[in-house]
Amino acid sequence: MTTCTPDRADQAIGQIAVELPGATAVFRRLKLDFCCGGQVSLTDACARKNLSIDAVLAELATLERSDDTDADVPTSPDALVEHILERYHGVHREQLPELIRMARRVEAVHRDHPDVPAGLADHLEAMQDELLDHMAKEEQILFPMLRAGGSPMVRHPIMAMRHEHTSHGEQLDRLMALSSDAMPPAGACNTWRALYSGIAQLQNDLISHIHLENNLLFPRFEPDTVSCCT
Repeated sequence: MTTCTPDRADQAIGQIAVELPGATAVFRRLKLDFCCGGQVSLTDACARKNLSIDAVLAELATLERSDDTDADVPTSPDALVEHILERYHGVHREQLPELIRMARRVEAVHRDHPDVPAGLADHLEAMQDELLDHMAKEEQILFPMLRAGGSPMVRHPIMAMRHEHTSHGEQLDRLMALSSDAMPPAGACNTWRALYSGIAQLQNDLISHIHLENNLLFPRFEPDTVSCCT
């Protein structure tokens, strides 16, 4: 995770909303207008609301994430499980409700636009339901078994999780089709652009999440199984 640079203070609040997935939820909670009033700098926006710019920058810094590589993740199964829980399970639970909220708003406000992503919010809700159920099964059943060293029976829940990963991949394909590969149309408002930026981040995160489990974690407990990534 990288730190939020002081340059953010001078950026237009609308630009931050678009560039930094998750920032819209912070701005909404703080009642900072990133859509119609998105042209002002974060410093000025905070001053108008009597908010500490340092406190807001510190909160935004928690959202800054670098792309994970295999070299960046822990090697031991227990540490890898903990990394997955913190970096992906926790992040997905934060990402999806805000994406659903923005999708509902974009579909309602721009319902007459030819490029409106009709059905996007419903699809995101379906993804959230499936992903929450999947993560709960990992947290309550599979991961405790792996942390205990595994057993011959562990192959069965691993197979089930691999099957669900395939479903997640199909849902991602549908998500990108609905959102035009996360490319907003010309003249899209800040909320629409922030929505698609967040969708692109969700896609990257979920692909990396599945990769770590399918190709790094699971094969350690199924030595006769050839790993694959969906």
